[in-house]
Amino acid sequence: MGACCLLDLECAVTKSVPFSLLELASVREGDTVGETLANSVAYARHAESLGFQRFWLAEHHNMQGISSAATSVLIGHIAGATESIRVGSGGVMLPNHPPLVIAEQFGTLESLYPHRIDLGLGRAPGTDPMTSRALRREGLGAEQFPQDVAELQRLLGPLDASRAVNAIPGAGTEVPIWLLGSSLYSAQLAAQRGLPYAFAGHFAPRLYREALRIYRDQFQPSAQLDRPYAMLTVPAVPADSDVEAQCLTTTSYQRILALFRGQPLWMKPPVKSMDGLWNPQEEAGVKDFLGLQLLGTTESIQKQLDQLLESVEVDELMVTVDLHDPVKRRHALDILAALPQFQAV
Repeated sequence: MGACCLLDLECAVTKSVPFSLLELASVREGDTVGETLANSVAYARHAESLGFQRFWLAEHHNMQGISSAATSVLIGHIAGATESIRVGSGGVMLPNHPPLVIAEQFGTLESLYPHRIDLGLGRAPGTDPMTSRALRREGLGAEQFPQDVAELQRLLGPLDASRAVNAIPGAGTEVPIWLLGSSLYSAQLAAQRGLPYAFAGHFAPRLYREALRIYRDQFQPSAQLDRPYAMLTVPAVPADSDVEAQCLTTTSYQRILALFRGQPLWMKPPVKSMDGLWNPQEEAGVKDFLGLQLLGTTESIQKQLDQLLESVEVDELMVTVDLHDPVKRRHALDILAALPQFQAV
């Protein structure tokens, strides 16, 4: 086979998919929340200019270094500062909230920013048990999740005048609901309900193949979705050189190490070496946490992505970019957008 034919074959197997972003509004050590959110706005605007599909914000509570607690407020802030990119939750941790409140919040967001709002739902609390009790005092938890999802679908569906309680605003907005998860449970529930599914490979990579396979195999068409639609979230450290990427990723290493140790999660500058900052067991745990990380230049990440997309069927990729320097973080999106797998919207 000649070189041209070989090149054509390589191009033929390169799959392109839409790319999206997950944002935790991580606070750099020494910065204010206001400065952090201004950087998030600039980041979202740059993503929109490059053709990223969505910009989702996570929900975490009582965590120093993460400022995405008031998720719906931040969604409105980002949506108001952009024009076309879809903005949503990645996700709302439903055990923390009455479904009516979420339906009203997202119905309002959809009314303000039509056809741009996504409602991603998770069944974890996104915090410690004590904070979880402070958020939702009636004691309901993950066991209520399927019923809460069904109630949200009803509240965001057509107005039912026979019901005593409706979401106003909310009823009739049909905000797209996604189920998020890091285990097989949410994959099964998303398939049964005919909802789009996002697997959290950015922190729980072990079960991603099995979860996505179960979702596709068990999918039942619904009014929202006639065929399965799966998204995989992965961490990424794009850089102009592989050496630089190896240095920049130490910011992620330090934050995950702090998470393991129960310490504040301030975003710290990269370091030349992690030697002396972790022990061998911690190093193994951090790297296992980041098992699906994309690292390096456009060319390096292209090869890593080809291998990933050959091993699993996904319709969209969502990326977390944990870089300390806001300018480098925005430039990382340029590197991702240069990938042949990047499908601009």
